Amino acid sequence: MTNDLDRDDVVQTLTVETFAELVGDRFALSVGPDATIELELIEANPLGARPDRGRAPFSVLFRGPLAPVMPQRIYPLAHETLGSLELFIVPIGPRDGGMVYEAIFT
Repeated sequence: MTNDLDRDDVVQTLTVETFAELVGDRFALSVGPDATIELELIEANPLGARPDRGRAPFSVLFRGPLAPVMPQRIYPLAHETLGSLELFIVPIGPRDGGMVYEAIFT
């Protein structure tokens, strides 16, 4: 069984390059005990230079259905390769027929 510390450690190892290779992939966003919404990873963008230590900050954008719009909060997401992650996502508006959500990594 994976504990919260292990999941946090996994999230800390993710980079913009990790997500850039997955653009176009589908993620399952858990919205309830038996309910998920499918999100497509549409962008992975660097947000500046790498600090002296740690990873460079970056953001990822996901597109999901226009409704329902999920409020900003931490959600469990599942991906075939990455496994289960918990990310804070924020709806940033509609684009190309879907609602776009952003997660920022610092």
